[in-house]
Amino acid sequence: MSHDAPAGRSRESSSMSVEQPSDEVRELFGVAFAGAERFAEMLVSEGELRGLVGPRELPRLWSRHIVNSAAVVPFLPARGTVADVGSGAGFPGIVIALLRPDLEVSLIETMERRVAWLQDVALELDLDNVTIRRARAEEVRDRFDAVTARAVANLTKLVRITAPILRRGGCLLALKGAKAEVEAEAAKYVIKKAKLDPAIIHEVVTPGEELTKVVEVRRPKR
Repeated sequence: MSHDAPAGRSRESSSMSVEQPSDEVRELFGVAFAGAERFAEMLVSEGELRGLVGPRELPRLWSRHIVNSAAVVPFLPARGTVADVGSGAGFPGIVIALLRPDLEVSLIETMERRVAWLQDVALELDLDNVTIRRARAEEVRDRFDAVTARAVANLTKLVRITAPILRRGGCLLALKGAKAEVEAEAAKYVIKKAKLDPAIIHEVVTPGEELTKVVEVRRPKR
């Protein structure tokens, strides 16, 4: 992939317009950039064919998906285990695994073709900190230090399905859009019933001045 155009500008590739990462994005990913770039290349060449991303998503692949996924990373624990629920194409799970090779990342996905894709990506990127599990969150019996989710369900449902797999002191980190506050308000009763702390909404400005909201719901340590 060419690196001349910043995020938000594009070039023609295989009859489609593909966004190129800016210098700011390269700096954000640091030593993980090569892996992120290869991940993007795989999505461009196979993502639409395998039903992972729509053609309209490719022009903003970096800003809308890859960089957006990175917004959750500052809130991850210093050490331990992470479960990415409903990993799909690998957002944010693959991005987390690239940026935090010190964490053990479980990608939880129900659909067989998506599981096959995640296996291909983990092998291609040599992600030895990744475990891929074909399961629903409700079927998982392990406990994790953090659980992440993006475009899976509203916060009320997310809390219901992820609270049981949160360790004491662990947190749910949900990537949300403009309706984050509305969802957090609607989920208040479910959060309280699950004996979790009230939701905190973090606003993260990613490269390209994109605003991403990360909703954090934590299980108390005691």
